[in-house]
Amino acid sequence: MSTKLYENEYFYILKEESTIPWVKIFTQNPYKELSDCDEATREATLKAMVVVEKEMIAFYKPEKINIAMFGNYVPHVHIHVMARFKEDSHFPESMWGIKQRESNLHLANFEEFVTQMVEKLTL
Repeated sequence: MSTKLYENEYFYILKEESTIPWVKIFTQNPYKELSDCDEATREATLKAMVVVEKEMIAFYKPEKINIAMFGNYVPHVHIHVMARFKEDSHFPESMWGIKQRESNLHLANFEEFVTQMVEKLTL
């Protein structure tokens, strides 16, 4: 079960259990495609994605941010936002790809990241 980190009338954000910082932004209504969303929901969700990306970069200083939208298994609009590091278990592969190594990342506290992220989302 994923932990809910934030929500408003347009979207909610869940933590993905992983060895890297990884969140998923879901639309409140279960739209199947991004183009199905009403304009306010689409705009708020994409703005949240950029806020989360910027906060991950500022807080974790990753090698790269990965953003993904598939919805093949969960046909509900959601955006994966992941901070990636050269030393993580899958880099440079996707987190769904072939594991490259054991990883022992020493990252800043995720709860502190969430506090900063929520502060930026509520501005």
